[in-house]
Amino acid sequence: MIKEAAQTVDQIKTALPTVELLSVTPNGEDLIERACRTCYLSFNRYDPPKSTAELIKKILRHGHFSVLEHASATFRVKGGSRVFTHEMVRHRLVSPSQESQRYVCYADRPGDPDAKNFKDRPRKKTRDFEVVVPPSVDGADFADGTSPHAAFMGACAEIFELYERLLSAGVPPEDARYILPNATTSEIVLTGNFREWRHVCTVRTTPQAHWEIRLVMMQILKHMKELAPIVFHDFELDLDKMVAHRNDPEIRD
Repeated sequence: MIKEAAQTVDQIKTALPTVELLSVTPNGEDLIERACRTCYLSFNRYDPPKSTAELIKKILRHGHFSVLEHASATFRVKGGSRVFTHEMVRHRLVSPSQESQRYVCYADRPGDPDAKNFKDRPRKKTRDFEVVVPPSVDGADFADGTSPHAAFMGACAEIFELYERLLSAGVPPEDARYILPNATTSEIVLTGNFREWRHVCTVRTTPQAHWEIRLVMMQILKHMKELAPIVFHDFELDLDKMVAHRNDPEIRD
């Protein structure tokens, strides 16, 4: 098993998360202004873009965050681990659609093509198996001088060998997946309104946030500052340290 796994190490791909914008509410900040002005019927003051910036900054400082929920953005994250996705789905107001290890297969599985039960039919590999390796593993050394990175990849290769053997033995992917590590990548689509993206960006871009979700949220925050520069005006990105800071003490959300 270990010898077989050693031959597989070079076949295991590694990844880091990348973010793609899929959709955003057109003219989202204008929509937010018009929704907010409905509360006061103050359309006589509607004079964009000046009135948009003035009103949105005012409602942020007054804590009138509900109007931000009228606009939303959707992102696709590729190359993130299931460690990241497990943290991300805890933000319950962000709607996720995630790659299923029940239906996505990382190796071919033999079976009866005429079987009535889907679980007994052959399965073709959906995509390659890949993992995320934490930077701390790359930068570490064991006391005996051996490489933690090599050990990490060797363990992933051994696990993948067992996954393949389980499939070959007739175990369906939905059960073979139990052996896969948290390092396994998992594609996910995330939709959130502007209020929720402000919240997630606040708590997940600090130095205390885990490095992987921080890497994802820094990419999302960069998009949001371009898409809604007024709503996200108080976020400052430090791309060298990969953290963000809030620069307006009057905004408390």
